[in-house]
Amino acid sequence: QVQLVESGGGLVQPGGSLTLSCAASGSISPFANWGWYRQTPGKQRELVATVTRSGMTNYADSAKGRFTISRSNARLMMDLKMTSLKPEDTAVYYCKINQGMEYWGQGTQVTVSS
Repeated sequence: QVQLVESGGGLVQPGGSLTLSCAASGSISPFANWGWYRQTPGKQRELVATVTRSGMTNYADSAKGRFTISRSNARLMMDLKMTSLKPEDTAVYYCKINQGMEYWGQGTQVTVSS
């Protein structure tokens, strides 16, 4: 059984920074792809960034240049460092592992507001 737990969300002012973390436990394939997604009320969940086992990354246009995704295969953890945050980054952020089957965390709220 795979469990993902996000942490690090909270309230931050525009222009501020926040780092989200995702801790995984259970039967995790070393070849799994990891990613961060976000969702706001009434909208579909959208990709923020993904990272492969080898460290190849992919970012949504909205995240490029501001967010950095990283993962530790040894510690089964993934981070998302977010800088220059904007009010439109406000959302629930989810981590996901894709290893044939998809597994999602419960989400962590990020609110960007003055």
